[in-house]
Amino acid sequence: MTDFPSLTLGQLTGLLQTGELTAEQALDAHLARIGEVNGEVNAVVTLDEEGARERARQADVRLRAAAAGSAPPAPELCGVPMTHKDSIATKGIRTTLGSPLFADSVPERSALIIDRLQAAGVVSSGKSNVPEFAAGSHTFNPLFGTTLNPYDTSRSAGGSSGGAAAAIAAGIQPAGDGSDTGGSLRTPGSFCNLVGYRPDQGRIPLWPAANPWAWVSRQGFLGRRVEDVRMLMRAVTGPHPQSPHPAPEDGAYAQRRRRDLTGLRVGWTADFGLGVPVEAEVLRVLEPQLEVLAALGAEVVEATPDLRDADEVFLTTRAYDFAASYGELVRTRGDEIKATMRENVEHGLRLTVDDLFSAGAARARLRRATTAFFSECDLLVTPAVQVLPFAAELEFPTSVAGTATPHYLDWMRAATLISATGLPCLSVPGGFSSTGLPVGLQMVAPEFRDGLLLDAAECFEDATGHWQRRPDLG
Repeated sequence: MTDFPSLTLGQLTGLLQTGELTAEQALDAHLARIGEVNGEVNAVVTLDEEGARERARQADVRLRAAAAGSAPPAPELCGVPMTHKDSIATKGIRTTLGSPLFADSVPERSALIIDRLQAAGVVSSGKSNVPEFAAGSHTFNPLFGTTLNPYDTSRSAGGSSGGAAAAIAAGIQPAGDGSDTGGSLRTPGSFCNLVGYRPDQGRIPLWPAANPWAWVSRQGFLGRRVEDVRMLMRAVTGPHPQSPHPAPEDGAYAQRRRRDLTGLRVGWTADFGLGVPVEAEVLRVLEPQLEVLAALGAEVVEATPDLRDADEVFLTTRAYDFAASYGELVRTRGDEIKATMRENVEHGLRLTVDDLFSAGAARARLRRATTAFFSECDLLVTPAVQVLPFAAELEFPTSVAGTATPHYLDWMRAATLISATGLPCLSVPGGFSSTGLPVGLQMVAPEFRDGLLLDAAECFEDATGHWQRRPDLG
């Protein structure tokens, strides 16, 4: 049996497509790994073993028929076992959002991203942990407790896709889905030495959706390597008749197009031009990575877009979206919901017409600023997270580099400022602290330049090999 916990998605799909590994064997290895390590990290919170076994049997039928030539080639992901984020509706599998209010909720239909993954042959096996209502970048909730970091189980795995990140880093599965409003793919990616990719708007249509025009939250993926993310995007991207934000069908995920960064101008900022505090150890790890980018052929300069309007854009838009989604729930059952979630919703309910006018004008200024920046630079690189993975018993860091962060979003500004731009971005493994904790490098590309973004990250990944350092777990 191959060393399942160390496989990348590309390696696993290769074994499945050639018949060296069956879908049922892959599922057995996946479930065995959950049994070995999930008690240490608390990443997987719901299992549907019976349903997964039936899906694996069906995948093997497709794989055998394709190998015999009696059926078309099996989909690229056929037979890949995967848990899904517990805030993404998955038909027939308990989906709780980490809230006691939904402790026994079993959706009657799946989100589009799940439908498309399953159509591509993914064997859905259960759900990965999230913060309550997926609000926050540290994964804990009253239903299932705290998810821990495989690189140091006294530390946070990040959030809100922390369960997925911990599952991947721990070798339970090679890749997984998630979502990102204010860093919920990038922060756990950084904390767990993974690629955490937040695509441009419309790349993955959000459906069903109460407000299909919402733009700040995105679904995306975590994986050990950039190619893992690219493969998953090939399975789920594409237009949907109910999506008002169709992305161009530009072949962004078809294949890698660059082997170096020659001819690219890369802007680097440590503080986003706003004095954003970042721990010294994070910068100590990341600043030498600029030399890697230069060695790959890029011209690296200190530069940043004018992000002065980004906080207002993010905070107002996020508050509006939370109030639209959960306002009635907070009104009727607010005493059963965590305080920070209630604050988010109540902020949205207090918004005035003038607040919305102001945020709209700020977003227009921010777009002009990013457009100006990307007329001079091809990419922006920054710290993905301002801190190292912090103690898991904390709700959030209350200071960063000696600066107080009284609100739980304050320590996440490295991500939220970029979310406000709406641009495609990711965290890629950027090295390790002196104590062995992962540190992520954030990359940001112009609108609908997702292909360039992934190419640049893959060049960096190849040059550094940071992704190969695995946790000592299980």
